[in-house]
Amino acid sequence: MSAAIASSLPASEPPKLEKKPIKFSNLLLGAGLNLFEVTSLGQPLEVIKTTMAANRGDGFGAALGRIWNRGGVFGFYQGLIPWAWIEASTKGAVLLFVASEAEYYARAAGAGEFGGGIFGGVTGGVAQAYATMGFCTCMKTVEITKHKMASTGQKAPGTWATFMDIYRREGIRGINKGVNAVAIRQMTNWGSRFGLSRLAEQGIRDLTGKKEGEKLSAVEKIIASALGGGLSAWNQPIEVIRVEMQSKKEDPNRPKKMTVGNTFKYIYETNGLKGLYRGVTPRIGLGVWQTVCMVAMGDMAKTYVEKLTGEAVTAKH
Repeated sequence: MSAAIASSLPASEPPKLEKKPIKFSNLLLGAGLNLFEVTSLGQPLEVIKTTMAANRGDGFGAALGRIWNRGGVFGFYQGLIPWAWIEASTKGAVLLFVASEAEYYARAAGAGEFGGGIFGGVTGGVAQAYATMGFCTCMKTVEITKHKMASTGQKAPGTWATFMDIYRREGIRGINKGVNAVAIRQMTNWGSRFGLSRLAEQGIRDLTGKKEGEKLSAVEKIIASALGGGLSAWNQPIEVIRVEMQSKKEDPNRPKKMTVGNTFKYIYETNGLKGLYRGVTPRIGLGVWQTVCMVAMGDMAKTYVEKLTGEAVTAKH
């Protein structure tokens, strides 16, 4: 009898797939945290990383000396205004919009939550590169690596003068030089970081005896993300290629028309495998600092943004 009653009941439907809403409060929180991160320690680490990747004969100490000689303390903040600020304030919005759409359509096509998340992040990372990060990273690298004209008695051109000079001579392609390498970096970086951070989180849960869904402490979150970020630095050769393609360093042996392929060959032939991993230490440090900012500052920033906008922040940090 009970079996007959059970068979007559309608089967429970799977939960309806809904598109994640994009909230202004989420965009504001992301932009605020990114701006704080890059203006504090983020840009100095970016400058060290870029300097080491562009001058692959330099060790960490030599890179610090080179930057200091270029402008003292201010040398560590070259490229911050406006390029790093533009990138920091816009890349989160691009990622959220595109990743949300891509994840929704991937899930609708039958992908699982994990697979849909990776697909959304990878697609969002590529969109970041072609929307804003391409020309921002290019101009930051130009600022950091351009020839020091002041040493010859000439007045060094300002940021906008440099931008306009490249645009006049090379057009959109010139200011987006190395954008394909940026896209490859963002795509592989996001995908591997997502997966490796989840693996690190699971390892921490196993060690501490925490169940799935139970919140990790701030320190545990930082350790998991630092491990994920550090291990995802396997793609540092893409970053070194990107820097070389965008660099204003003068070298007659460089290929005239640089592509990802011939730049890789040039770096490997001149500096070997070690050269392809130059700047990996400050890059790992940058990943840790970004995580510390998101975790340590996240809750305070979240409360402030909710008061300012009057809506609940749903973004994870």
